[in-house]
Amino acid sequence: MRVGCPKEIKNHEYRVGLTPGAVREYVAHGHEVIIETGAGAGIGADDAAYKAVGARIAATAADVFEKSDMIVKVKEPQPAEWAMLREGQLLYTYLHLAPDPEQTKGLISSGATCVAYETVTDARGGLPLLAPMSEVAGRLAIQAGATALQKANGGRGILFGGVPGVLPGKITVIGGGVVGLNAAKMAVGLGADVTILDRSIPRLRELDDIFNGRVHTRYSTIEALEEEVFSADVVVGAVLIPGAAAPKLVTRDMLGGMKRGAVIVDVAIDQGGCFETSKATTHSEPTYEVDGVVHYCVANMPGAVPVTSAHALNNATLTYGLMLADKGLKAIAEDKHLRAGLNVHKGRITNRAVADALGYEMSEPEVAIKAA
Repeated sequence: MRVGCPKEIKNHEYRVGLTPGAVREYVAHGHEVIIETGAGAGIGADDAAYKAVGARIAATAADVFEKSDMIVKVKEPQPAEWAMLREGQLLYTYLHLAPDPEQTKGLISSGATCVAYETVTDARGGLPLLAPMSEVAGRLAIQAGATALQKANGGRGILFGGVPGVLPGKITVIGGGVVGLNAAKMAVGLGADVTILDRSIPRLRELDDIFNGRVHTRYSTIEALEEEVFSADVVVGAVLIPGAAAPKLVTRDMLGGMKRGAVIVDVAIDQGGCFETSKATTHSEPTYEVDGVVHYCVANMPGAVPVTSAHALNNATLTYGLMLADKGLKAIAEDKHLRAGLNVHKGRITNRAVADALGYEMSEPEVAIKAA
């Protein structure tokens, strides 16, 4: 199969869908790999590094899309890229379709087969291709929150760890999954006072064991959420419903009860955000203020640390990517975990959460593949 990797064009996105190491694996499997010139510049991999492992360099993204049977990316395709997709072509990348009706229409119109990293599953019920970027984003959330909390950046002027004789900052993490766990690890490491809210009692027990009393855990009721949000210096939104739009847990009215200069970091913004006042921002202009509360809602947080995140992402996506390249649609038909990643196929929505969020009729992946 001809596997293509274009340069990412989203604002300040420096990751790359295929590292030279991953390309070497595809070539070893007998596939031809086409890389757009400069695609790996953000991680320090020049065209020569790709040529050395057997890739062919294309001058433009159009060349990559035209000559490839399968496209491997990082972020969701932008409008210019929708137009270059074609029927029968495989797209393998993050999609986050539930809050993005325009992208969904574009992919439906393309006729392409689109596999979303964020809904591929594993035998343990996890999301193995989302997990590494959730780890990165969770840790970055604390760095971003600490920076935004500085007075010169519009924040309250609080140091997370405090100093002897002065209390530390208070961090509230909404959601105890991969993002929440990693955010809490970083915040605890900086000496902050951390509370994690979640609605899974078993998960709260796990977190209590992991942190051995160094964080507070609370079952997430409306009352508990309000108390923790109102008392926090930084609130990290880390709620995920796989494939679906994030629930709006913190309303506009609740901002009135928060401290002036407090910071919201919405890691769920890729799925629409879990704060009512969230809107996607970029690394160029990462924050804005609503009712005296600083919002950090960058939609591609891991793009800020591309060397770490691109290699972590490729480590996770390589196995399934090789399955797709080796077997094409047969791989999706044979593997239920890869099938869970199928979101769009030849003009049909094949993911229940996406279909429900956007009002489409859902086609079962097995039926859609068989029909095609």
